Amino acid sequence: MEINVPNFSNEDENENGNENTNQPQPEATVTPPKPNPRGVIQFLTIIGQVEGHILLPPTNKATKYEHIIPQLVACAESTEVDGLLVLLNTMGGDVEAGLALAELIAHLGKPSVSLVLGGGHSIGVPLAVSATYSFIAPSATMTVHPVRMNGTLVGAPQTYDYFNKTQERVQDFITANSSIPRERLNSLMMDTQTLAQDVGTILIGEDAVREGIINEVGGLHTAMEKLYELIGKDITPTPPSPEV
Repeated sequence: MEINVPNFSNEDENENGNENTNQPQPEATVTPPKPNPRGVIQFLTIIGQVEGHILLPPTNKATKYEHIIPQLVACAESTEVDGLLVLLNTMGGDVEAGLALAELIAHLGKPSVSLVLGGGHSIGVPLAVSATYSFIAPSATMTVHPVRMNGTLVGAPQTYDYFNKTQERVQDFITANSSIPRERLNSLMMDTQTLAQDVGTILIGEDAVREGIINEVGGLHTAMEKLYELIGKDITPTPPSPEV
């Protein structure tokens, strides 16, 4: 007794006239995204507290400067990055760590724009002004106050001199990278009438622009458009090669 087993092998064409599914199919190709013709932007966020040489408690939201420095160096070195956008929402932190990051941004060698969102307090002020152009959101605030120190202090004139020199470093950087006069900056830092339990001044949105610390009030779109503008000015067209 013969049993007819249907032939399921694929031939060049099946009964329905369809092509053989075992025939080589063209490979799927993924088209890479087109680069932005206006320039490639790298984003950098500085949030929470700027952590310095001492580790902060795990409950504190912090930005570790040893993580940010390699990113800034890579941004400066990369031929694919045209500009840097720094987003700030920081309560301040370590003075030396903050100044180190601010110096790197100020001397990046590429156009940069900063945007203060929420707050850019204390050492966040030098970080904000370190960019080529700075923005602040209308509801964002910046607290300008003298240098502080936690821990045991030696009650000696040398301690005061150290505080004074550290504060001068911060003031020198702010005045060199913004348009606020040094006398006015020192007056805002030493104000005793604004804060109930501290010395200093709180600037909200337009106030920071009016004092000459920040360039303009704006948001993310405005900041990105300004950075694209700076990138366009920074990129010089390659001159045509002479014909042979």
